[in-house]
Amino acid sequence: MARPRRIVLVRHGESEGNVDDTVYEREPDHALRLTATGYAQAEAAGAELRELFGREQVSVYVSPYRRTHETFRSFGLDPARVRVREEPRLREQDWGNWQDRDDVRLQKAYRDAYGHFFYRFAQGESGADVYDRVGAFLESLHRSFEAPDHPQNVLLVTHGLTMRLFCMRWFHWTVADFESLSNPGNGETRVLRLGEDGRYTLDRPFAQWRTPEPYGITG
Repeated sequence: MARPRRIVLVRHGESEGNVDDTVYEREPDHALRLTATGYAQAEAAGAELRELFGREQVSVYVSPYRRTHETFRSFGLDPARVRVREEPRLREQDWGNWQDRDDVRLQKAYRDAYGHFFYRFAQGESGADVYDRVGAFLESLHRSFEAPDHPQNVLLVTHGLTMRLFCMRWFHWTVADFESLSNPGNGETRVLRLGEDGRYTLDRPFAQWRTPEPYGITG
């Protein structure tokens, strides 16, 4: 099995919805664009990625949202060295369709009280739902490693919550661990590196905003 040396996760650059949550009343979430700041963040991340990958091949999976596609294009990676696939299972958590700002704000307050993993948005998803589809994607990803010519690098261009849930699934973190962590910032990366012992380690942790509070011994 040709496991990659690196699996790199990148959150999209700042989007219109990150600076103005009223835009969700006029535009679908998947159609929101990057801001000028978001493009600058993506270009900065791209410079780091080009240095990291060098002349190595990269297998890329991109969430189907406009802001993730715009982020990937801003990386400036050599098209001859990347294999790109759109991957719907890496999309943002669904919060419903056309969104009323005040209703979403209220639901986010409920989610903060109930828990980000288990709270399900009306007509949308819970964190647990996203965890399940990320798990299904991981099964497909592991199967791709069976190809003898699999690239040395995997790049996922996705969303903050999805990044945390990917790592939760990969490293077998508990729900309590997940609930204690914050999303990465726009344009931030996390790198899973393959060690000599055959295990992957995370290059840097997610910010922790509270001490995990497990229910039982698994925590």
